[in-house]
Amino acid sequence: MALERELATFEKKLPELSAEHAGEYALVHGDEIVDLFSSYDDAIKAGYARFGLEAFLVKQVQSFEPVHFIARPAEPV
Repeated sequence: MALERELATFEKKLPELSAEHAGEYALVHGDEIVDLFSSYDDAIKAGYARFGLEAFLVKQVQSFEPVHFIARPAEPV
């Protein structure tokens, strides 16, 4: 799966990040939290500037992952 390493790094560092950086966006590359940003756009721009087309992850620091419920019709359309 793509970004497994980055997701594992983020999950490992989440407890310490959420205390001081809740709501910020983490730029993750490999085993490193590269930097934190106040906006998603700033984090994405920094990721492309630094890593180009290499894989990197931008994820918001939150103490819990929101669950999104998407309803679909009971009958096929």
